[in-house]
Order: sequence, then structure tokens, then C-alpha cells
Amino acid sequence: MPEIVLHYIWEHCLWAGFEQQTTDGKKIEILSVGEHNPDSGPDYSHARIRIDGKEWVGNIEIHVNSGDWYKHRHQQDKAYDNIILHVVRTADKTIYNSAGEVIPQCELQYPQDRDYLTGLFEQAQKMDGATARIGCAEQLLHEPELLTDGWRKTLLRKRMDCKHASVTRLLEITKGSWEHALYISLARNFGFHTNSLPFEQLAINTPLSYLQKHRNSLFQLTALLMGQSGGLEPGGFCHADDRDALAKEYSFLRTKFGLTPMDASVWKHSRMRPQNSPELRIRQFAQLLYQSEALLSKILDTDDLKEMMHLFEWRNETGVPPLGRSSIDILLINTVLPYKYAYALQHSHTSPIQDHAERIMRLMEAIPPENNTIIRQWRVLGQKIENAADTQALLHLYQNYCQHHECINCEVGYKIFQDKQLKLF
Repeated sequence: MPEIVLHYIWEHCLWAGFEQQTTDGKKIEILSVGEHNPDSGPDYSHARIRIDGKEWVGNIEIHVNSGDWYKHRHQQDKAYDNIILHVVRTADKTIYNSAGEVIPQCELQYPQDRDYLTGLFEQAQKMDGATARIGCAEQLLHEPELLTDGWRKTLLRKRMDCKHASVTRLLEITKGSWEHALYISLARNFGFHTNSLPFEQLAINTPLSYLQKHRNSLFQLTALLMGQSGGLEPGGFCHADDRDALAKEYSFLRTKFGLTPMDASVWKHSRMRPQNSPELRIRQFAQLLYQSEALLSKILDTDDLKEMMHLFEWRNETGVPPLGRSSIDILLINTVLPYKYAYALQHSHTSPIQDHAERIMRLMEAIPPENNTIIRQWRVLGQKIENAADTQALLHLYQNYCQHHECINCEVGYKIFQDKQLKLF
């Protein structure tokens, strides 16, 4: 059986109804299959399972045979140390992580009918295709208008509310500091999805107050962030000419603040364009902190997109390449506008919530559309995609409805369901 079929079975919950257990006989409850990772590293992240009543959150790796773990040398890669379950068809070996710890394994139970599995294989082969994971793809190809403007607006509002909830959680972590919460959120989005979690951890491990003490020195800001990322450690990813000087400065700052660097192995590098490398993004983040005093106030004080964009621009005089337009747009979409929305909801008691939502929606409509694999799927299905308001709505639809098979709760899926019911009678 090809591994992709196991991925399909796992992701689409075709194991439901079968009792799952570890190879040593402990009961497994699968609470969430996690998020598929198309880049290097474990196959699924943020999964939730329960083994013998104890809940675990972390990564899932899938192989046909246990021995494939060693073929791929995962036992030497610290990026795989947070695997909470190794899902296989055949468990032929005990597996260990880089720390020498045994990793629980599960021989996944699922329907074994040969014709059924052949059909799954054909379906799984299409998973790389444009319409593979959108259940109503066939209907939308013929009737793209099934996805109405009204449902799009509702989805965008839901997306904004989810981001508002994320801001609220960060405020709890930072004890109500909007400036500190913004710093962590910006850091996460500087990871541009692939390295968002390591970047967020970097910000949490490097208090903003420490950086503010040295905000007048780009060199010291860079040394602090690069050192804390683990990039300056032996075998780290920083290879620039100033590496030794940065390492020396970080050694001083590390002692001064009592810091501990991250493990550099958590950063992803493979299949990545040079402009997205962790080293460059960390240098750009240091540059932003260096030039952006009172960034939160400046963000809150304007609704002019050009002014917001200027906050993230700089000339290449310092040797740090500036952010591209698409990168700035992503930061505006995922950090700046959600913070403006959240701040308005919590500090403005005279205007209705709807007014704030409409204001942010108009700003979203002025930003060019995002371009990623999910959005390209919707384009293939003939969906109108003109701006970031469209892409944010469609991303929310895909991530919160399509991926979780919540078709009955989606306006499109419900219409199709009703139409089928009418045809039966």
C-alpha cells in the first residue's frame, strides 16, 4: 500500500468505527488528526489524541512500515522529537527519537476491502490536484454562484472574530500588554506559515523589554534575536560574515539577561526560497524593531493603507534586504488589521461592532489577493478572487469547513444537501 493512502485514511477519518490501540495494547482515542504539513518535518501538526486516558498534543508521523522511520533518519532529527504517535500499517520495529525515547505506535485499523482500498488509492492520487479536498468541487465547477457574496461576508466576519480571539489569548499571556502581544503576533507572522511556530517561540523566549533596552542598536537587536533562535550555536544556521561578532555580543547579552537559546533544529529550511530563510527573516524582524518606535500607536492612528505599508518599509542601506510587497500585505492581513479590529472592539463603546467590522472589511478589500495553494484551488473552481477580503473568506471556508467535513454547516453544502433531498421526493 502506498503511504499516501494511509495519509488519506488518517486525514479523512476513515478509521472511525474501528478500535485503535498502541502496539503495547493501550487504547487510543483520536480527538483531532491535526493539520497537514506540506513542508519538511512531521506529516501532521497540532494533533490531539488520548492514550490510556491521558491526552497528548503534538505531531503525527505516518509510514507504511515502522522501519521507514530509520530509512528517513528521523531518529537523528530533533524536529521529530515531538511526535506523539507513529501511525503505520505494519509495526515491525520499535522506534526512538533523537533523545533515545520510545515513541508510541499504532497499526491503524480501517476497512480492508480490496476494491475499497483501490478506490482510495485513486482518490489519494488526486490529493495533489487542485480540487482534491473540496467536497463540493464538482458542483461548484458547474455552479460557482452557489458560493454567494453574502456567505463570503459572513465567512470574513468569522475569520476576523477568530483572529480577535487569538489577540485576546495573547493579551492573557502578556498580562494585558497590547504592545507585547503585537510583538509576539508580528514575530509569528514573520515566519510566513512555514516557520510561524519557531518565530512565535523566539518572541516568547525573548521578552520585548530586553529588546527595548537595546532598540537603538540594530547590531545588538540582531545578536539577541539570532542568538535566541539558536542560529549562532555550533551547527546553527547563521553563516554570514558577521557571525562571530554576533556570537560574541550574544554571549554578553545572554549572561546579562540569563537567556537560553532555542534548539536550532526546530527551524525549517528545505524547499524554501532564499528570501524566506530563517536567518534573513530574523534580520528583517530585528530591522523592523530597530526602526519602529511606538509601532502600536502608529498602527492604531491611521486607516490609510499606504501609511501602514510605510511602517514596514526601509532602504537597503543597513544591508538588510527590505520586505517585498506581498510579505507586507500578509503582515497587514494577519497582524495589523486584526489588531486594529480587536483594539476597536475593546476600547470603543460608542460605535456598534458592525461599524468596526465594516471598516476592516473595506481595508481588506483594498489589499491584493493572497496567492497560495488553497486559493489556487478556489480559482480552479471558477471563484471570483479580487482582493484579500475574498481570500480571507475562502481560507476560512477551506480550513474550518472543507477540511473538517462540516458541509452541513456550510451554506454551499446545505444547498446541495437540500437539492438532493428534493430530487429524492
